[in-house]
Amino acid sequence: MKCPFCGAGDTAVADTRLNDEGDIVRRRRKCNACDKRFTTYERAEIRLPQVVKKNGSRIEFNRDKLRASLELALRKRPVSTESVDAAIAEIEEKLLSSGEREITSQQVGELVMRELRKLDKVAYIRFASVYRNFEDVDAFSRAVREVSPSKKS
Repeated sequence: MKCPFCGAGDTAVADTRLNDEGDIVRRRRKCNACDKRFTTYERAEIRLPQVVKKNGSRIEFNRDKLRASLELALRKRPVSTESVDAAIAEIEEKLLSSGEREITSQQVGELVMRELRKLDKVAYIRFASVYRNFEDVDAFSRAVREVSPSKKS
């Protein structure tokens, strides 16, 4: 680590501590050239992929936008906040584990639909009706039949 005071590259770690959550390492360092002390923080860099929109533009993945979409679909539905948080975490985990630097907005939409289908069938249909832009009643009916339990006589 380069000294921020004199620019020397020869520094030593004097003390290392974890924060309370255990996700950040705090290191006290001492410069061997100028004898000054400074603190560094080390944390894991977690970068979600950029989202490539239909028009080709790229935007940063936005957790708040994802939450707003889920909450809109789930509006007035009996789904707990904890379940929504878990769905968001599951989507983010899939994005991280994909290892991709970019993902299409369609792929994000499919992940959202998969989670909504598990959470609430009505919310799934609400989201699908906008996301898939149903052209007619038949397309809507097919989506409803997808999530309806099959009746066996």
